[in-house]
Amino acid sequence: MSGWSRSPIRYGLAVLTAALSLGFTAPGAPGAVPVPVPSPSPSPSPADPYPGPYWVNPDGPAAEQVSEWRRAGRESDAALIERISLRPQADWPRPEGVEQQVRDLTGSAARAGRVPVLVAYDIPHRDCDGESRGGAANATAYRTWVDAFARGIGDRAAVVIVEPDAIAHLVSGCPGAPSAERLSLLAYAVRELKRGPATKVYLDAGHSAWITDQTTLLEPLRQAGVEQADGFSLNVSSFQTNAASAEYGHRLSAALGGKHFVVDTSRNGNGPYSGTDNWCNPPGRALGTPPTAATGDPLIDAYLWIKRPGESDGSCRGGPKAGRWWPEYALGLARATRT
Repeated sequence: MSGWSRSPIRYGLAVLTAALSLGFTAPGAPGAVPVPVPSPSPSPSPADPYPGPYWVNPDGPAAEQVSEWRRAGRESDAALIERISLRPQADWPRPEGVEQQVRDLTGSAARAGRVPVLVAYDIPHRDCDGESRGGAANATAYRTWVDAFARGIGDRAAVVIVEPDAIAHLVSGCPGAPSAERLSLLAYAVRELKRGPATKVYLDAGHSAWITDQTTLLEPLRQAGVEQADGFSLNVSSFQTNAASAEYGHRLSAALGGKHFVVDTSRNGNGPYSGTDNWCNPPGRALGTPPTAATGDPLIDAYLWIKRPGESDGSCRGGPKAGRWWPEYALGLARATRT
């Protein structure tokens, strides 16, 4: 990636290739319709083994773990973790200094001719004050944060997943989060992020085993701006199978006028866990379908690794705090993978 040497023409073609594979169209193009049709990607090189449209961040915790274990002589374990480190994963920018973080990420991806996947995750009363609690202090602070996030993207290509679980938590019951305010903030985020001429935006809609009565999702999704978004996301940080997510997504899409969607496949290789606390670092799980825009389903724009495999769900089962890298869990995911 960073080791590629390109002429300006070849670089431009690489960026165009990545954009087309996601269905990006030139702003204002007559009759432009964003259909996710995969197109050829640059040939991989030893420094760039992933041939798809999405960017692989070379500085993630999995890549650091590979280097550490190689230095320690743990070659076989390092090779397993490469099943994670060499695949594109979403970046979740921290609240502090978000504009520069996003600018750095999208800039690095653009120089590599790829498209980054980013997660906007700072809604007030985030995670309904659960394991991933936090978020902006109030509505004003959140809008300021969204503005900075959008400025960081600018006119570069990006896929943005907006606020995982925020709507599903609201529907299932989150007393600390005022409904009208949260929906207004989500709509603001969608609107401001969509101002980017090459930004694809997906509003999160939970997963197939959470809100089983989809009719309760429809109005909140509409008020949160799903009609202005490119679609919705499913299964973020969850373990539901591709088949279950596809069936759920198709039904939701039909009720929303044919909206497209993306599915998080980062840890669903063995499907959901049937024991207690099945959402939190469940044992025996595996990496799922590698990230791709070639899904074979006209409504599914992409399979993505939105939850970063190996990062903890929370302090259950001996895990670190939510979002912290947990090498032992990562190793288990990689060992169990069949792809």
